Amino acid sequence: MSESEKIGTFVAIGDSFTEGLNDPYPGETDVFRGWADRLAEHIAVLNPGLRYANLAVRGKLVRQIVDDQVPIAVGLSPDLVTLCAGGNDMIRPGADPDAAAVLFDDAVRRLRATGSRVVVFTGFDPRGLRAGGRIRGKAATYNMHLRAIADHRGCPVVDLWPLRVFHDPRAWYEDRLHLSPEGHRRMALYVAGVVGVPAEGDWREPWPPLDRADWLTMRREDVHWARTYLLPWIGRRATRRSSGDGRGPKRPTPLPL
Repeated sequence: MSESEKIGTFVAIGDSFTEGLNDPYPGETDVFRGWADRLAEHIAVLNPGLRYANLAVRGKLVRQIVDDQVPIAVGLSPDLVTLCAGGNDMIRPGADPDAAAVLFDDAVRRLRATGSRVVVFTGFDPRGLRAGGRIRGKAATYNMHLRAIADHRGCPVVDLWPLRVFHDPRAWYEDRLHLSPEGHRRMALYVAGVVGVPAEGDWREPWPPLDRADWLTMRREDVHWARTYLLPWIGRRATRRSSGDGRGPKRPTPLPL
């Protein structure tokens, strides 16, 4: 029996990426599915009794994830853990990728000590994202640390950096920070492949032809994005608030799907 057929408990740890923004369930506005829920559905095909918890909360930094989510996951001793953390750190001015990596390594060490299989995520290459070039150096440094940690701790890696298929704007929600529903669907398929779980579909499927917007339309989109997403983000940074303040995880205990 393969490892993918022995997954009794799966715990997802992280921030908004793992919580599933912006992939809402039908009829919901603030309850999201996302790649992790979709991955759990793929796993449950082979493991009908799968118990799944998603501890991720939007806006969380590495230290908050390590302090709040990792101890819960350690206590559950899951067969499989996905750990993606650090994106919110890297987009903040003054971020220290070396310090973030030390925290990340401690989390992996503690999770691996339980016997859990820990899947480590690197970050996307921000060069392929509009307005993402300014953090590329920090993101690359952090990714190098994450790969070294995964090698040292014996963890499979979901390497997002080289995935050019996610450079298509249709993979992203209009906030330019979170995946679209189609992006989440493809991500679940990609992670399933890394984990060794059979899943129907191909994350590398070419996108249909796209009519590129003209210059004026793109500038209007930029203005809308700045007013709707960038300015509120700056306001939260200035007042030391987070989009995850007061929120708990959407699926705090391992339950069957």
